[in-house]
Amino acid sequence: MTPARGRSRPLLFLAVAVLLTVPALAEDSHLLIVVGLGGEPKYTDAFDVLASSMVQAAEKKLGVGAAHIAYFGEKPVNPALPAYRGRATRENVTRAMESLSESSQPGDLLFVLLIGHGSFQNGESRFNLPGPDMTAADFAPLLARMTGRQVVFVNTSSASGEWVKALAGKGRTIVTATRSGMERNETEFPKYFVEAFTEDKADADKDGRVSVLEAFTYARREVERFYETSHRLLTEHAVLDDDGDGVVSAEGDGRLARTLFLAGGAETTTAEAASPTADPRLAELRRQRGDVEKKIAALKARKEQMATADYEDELEKLLLDLAREDEAIRKHGPSK
Repeated sequence: MTPARGRSRPLLFLAVAVLLTVPALAEDSHLLIVVGLGGEPKYTDAFDVLASSMVQAAEKKLGVGAAHIAYFGEKPVNPALPAYRGRATRENVTRAMESLSESSQPGDLLFVLLIGHGSFQNGESRFNLPGPDMTAADFAPLLARMTGRQVVFVNTSSASGEWVKALAGKGRTIVTATRSGMERNETEFPKYFVEAFTEDKADADKDGRVSVLEAFTYARREVERFYETSHRLLTEHAVLDDDGDGVVSAEGDGRLARTLFLAGGAETTTAEAASPTADPRLAELRRQRGDVEKKIAALKARKEQMATADYEDELEKLLLDLAREDEAIRKHGPSK
């Protein structure tokens, strides 16, 4: 089938540009947090605080279902945190990843966050766990099982940069706290990356939600500020790959990450779940945008049953509607 003749090229180009900023509406989000071996109490406690904060933000602020959040750490049990599933051993992490691939559905967002220490030996980067460590080669086949899902894999440990090339792939956003295995010092990146989701500082476009790209950009900027104000040499350079080529590029990467949001399912829009507000007008604008997002998701689900020209016509109209809603929210500004 051929597109309708006489289509307005400027509008079509605008629609495509808007599409790059439209959230990839996942049916549901799943969060798996793996906290590695602390080595000493100050690190063990600090890692647990970060993971627990991320769990609380995901469930209470971002609207992720409690059943879709799993946290593995050093302790056998943690009664105070229902999401805690046991020790972060290689076996438990592997089973959790396999379970995630089986319980999730195509289109779901799978968000894997590693917090802990990393090492680089004999040309291989490792994530330090209680018992045998795990490498990118251990995670690669586990990610390969997650076809059709939107995968966000974040390794915030030192010496993690080597994981990008090993794990990059279509539909995957890979984030590491360093750009190579040679950056082996303790990283500050995890603190600020988690902070991007627990606080309201990373929302650069003020639309009431934080994308993976916004979280990454915020954390990287704050890390640089930390080293600058501490008068220390910057020893970690966080990187992101989301075009699947395993090569970090300011020009080629970031388009997918800016459309990914850790949030509740399609029944609740990200903005509604993440940012309740007392501002009636802002709440109404977000509701209207949510309605358009749902229409886009419904249209995409019908794509295979539609003529190409009809699908493109409807999608163009909805994307322009979405652009107008986003512009109205930006002009209104954040809730006071």
